[in-house]
Amino acid sequence: MNAIIKQPSATLVPFKARLDAITDPARKAALGALHRSGLPDRRVEAWKYTSLRFLNETQLVAPSEEFDAAQARAELDRLGLTAGEGADLPRLVFVNGRYAPDLSVPPQNVGLSFFGKTEAFGTLSSPDRDALTALNAALATDGAEITVAAGVDAGRVLLVSLGLADEPVSFHPRHSVTVEEGARLSLICVQGGQGRYLHNPVMELSVAANATLNHVTIQTESDDAACLATLYAQIEERGSYDSFVLGLGAALSRHEVHARLNAPHAEVHVNGAQRLLGRQVGDVTSVITHAAPDCRSRQTVRNVLDGQSRGVFQGKVLVERIAQKTDGYQMNQALLLSEQAEIDAKPELEIYADDVKCSHGATVGALDDEQMFYLRSRGVPEAEARQILIHAFLAEALALIPDAMAQTLAAHIMEIRFPVTGEE
Repeated sequence: MNAIIKQPSATLVPFKARLDAITDPARKAALGALHRSGLPDRRVEAWKYTSLRFLNETQLVAPSEEFDAAQARAELDRLGLTAGEGADLPRLVFVNGRYAPDLSVPPQNVGLSFFGKTEAFGTLSSPDRDALTALNAALATDGAEITVAAGVDAGRVLLVSLGLADEPVSFHPRHSVTVEEGARLSLICVQGGQGRYLHNPVMELSVAANATLNHVTIQTESDDAACLATLYAQIEERGSYDSFVLGLGAALSRHEVHARLNAPHAEVHVNGAQRLLGRQVGDVTSVITHAAPDCRSRQTVRNVLDGQSRGVFQGKVLVERIAQKTDGYQMNQALLLSEQAEIDAKPELEIYADDVKCSHGATVGALDDEQMFYLRSRGVPEAEARQILIHAFLAEALALIPDAMAQTLAAHIMEIRFPVTGEE
């Protein structure tokens, strides 16, 4: 362990007691990867703009299996998941990384099992390459395994994660979703909580031929939390994976997507928006691999940054030699509301085919003075005018959410955290 502890910017010290107790062979293999690499610091290119110093500041223990059910229900109510926008949807609720059946309404038209009972790791993730995935593999205790049978339209399913911490804890759920040939699913993930904790989920997503998976993540974690999510997706012939992440909460967040287009005419969208303030750091990172011809990828991410917050966008499109007729597009746009706010953007194209259409772009700006003047001249108070313009900027991003219900829920939760009227 000494080689790991010497990592200067992010160490395994907060997890040492739990890691030392591992005996399961699969988990020990993941632990071996951690021994070799340690957690990434800013000398690692993919983590150049995002520091894991948050993890050094306190010991993170395993959460108790017990939790305050009334507090959890109140959080679900506040988010509109039991008495509002999402009240009628089937839902799977995890509290501190463990399935909470008393809070859940399981879907009837999907196959459902749980990682905590099967102890089965998927094949898409890369613990040897990705340290946080290795940490998840070493410490995972539960997670949903959802399967939509061929030809079935499973409708919408809510996957909810709540962190409720009386002391600093970490939890590492392990989810997987399989949408078989010709099937459809709209998966809406909502992440919230209270207290200081690390939420380190890994999700594997398999989209078969002619299948569709619409996937929305609404991240509104505790202001004292870190959320470091890693997703792996593979899409087969004429399959579609359309994803969106809305980042609102957490002191430190990272949403990292590895998507692979395996067969012709597959399509992937990795869109998102972040609204940050104070000293929040929000990172959206993607690696989209075109491994077959005639595939299409799209990525648009919008950021609104206030105070001393910092947004990070890293988007890589890798086009393999076989992937002729690739159509790839990336755009990152940032609205800076403060002179201390910062956006770090690193779009990247790595192309080995010679018949492709790939492009990327970035814009950075402030609120439009003329638009502010127009609203102020019509009696709108300055704070409210700012909020109206910000919401309009983000509304264009939310319009990319393919599911209307998910779009409404995302706007509702953003309104809870950032009301249109009044100060932030």
